[in-house]
Amino acid sequence: MKSKALLFLILALITGVVGFTGLSFDGIEVIRVMFLIFADLLVISLMAKLFFPDKPKLKYQPVNK
Repeated sequence: MKSKALLFLILALITGVVGFTGLSFDGIEVIRVMFLIFADLLVISLMAKLFFPDKPKLKYQPVNK
């Protein structure tokens, strides 16, 4: 999910432009709902990158026996 942020951004931009530019056809409500879904997934993936970084900050030390 964290690596898909750019994909969700592009999909949200495309569906937003198509859905909210004043076009009128039968499936416009579906495209607007898809925009909301992609925008939510974008926010979730950005929050996942913020709260769960890829590299842990802890350094593991070996245990001496």
